[in-house]
Amino acid sequence: MTQLNPKVDLFIADGCGRCDYYATDKCKVRSWQMELQHLRQSMLETGLVEDVKWGVPVYTHQGKNIIIVSALKDCVTFGFFKGVLLSDPKKILEQQGPSVQSARIIRFTAVDQIINLTDTIKEYVKEAVVIEESGVKVEFKKDLEPIPDELNDMFEGLPALRDAFYALTPGKQRGYIIHFSQAKQSASRINRIEKCIDKIMNGEGFHDAYKKKAL
Repeated sequence: MTQLNPKVDLFIADGCGRCDYYATDKCKVRSWQMELQHLRQSMLETGLVEDVKWGVPVYTHQGKNIIIVSALKDCVTFGFFKGVLLSDPKKILEQQGPSVQSARIIRFTAVDQIINLTDTIKEYVKEAVVIEESGVKVEFKKDLEPIPDELNDMFEGLPALRDAFYALTPGKQRGYIIHFSQAKQSASRINRIEKCIDKIMNGEGFHDAYKKKAL
């Protein structure tokens, strides 16, 4: 059985720490503690390594990301980093957003749903591990939308960020895209994105702070 990671205990107890609601009753993670505990138990029985990345639980195999678990306002998401390569015989995987090419998720809103799908989830995890060990890569297609590749890559690893971004108004989305795209170097674009994660997660536009100062 996978060794417990104390960082995951903290996540389930207090949240991801990316917003002002961390460790308060308003934290959305606290609304899904039972569901998160059941998903965690299922993953502990698979032999994957338990870790925390981007503030949320991630389960790895030989250092490669396999599963990511996140809590949203209306559900808990259980995501496969290379879900598009899974056979998905039960047709339970979902593409989360039009720009997502690799990751696929399952949404849960109740413990019973998780219990009923536990055996299926474990079978999917086994297939995901086999795919990872085979070295098969996802062939990414160039997105026709003006979204920087670095932002798409960030979405793949942090589904909650993708949800928050697409929840913004088109104008706010465009403001961030322009800001990120103006950086000439990839490293600079990544740096800009990382600095804006908290603002995006809080539903703020890139220029909101400037607008407040002008009032």
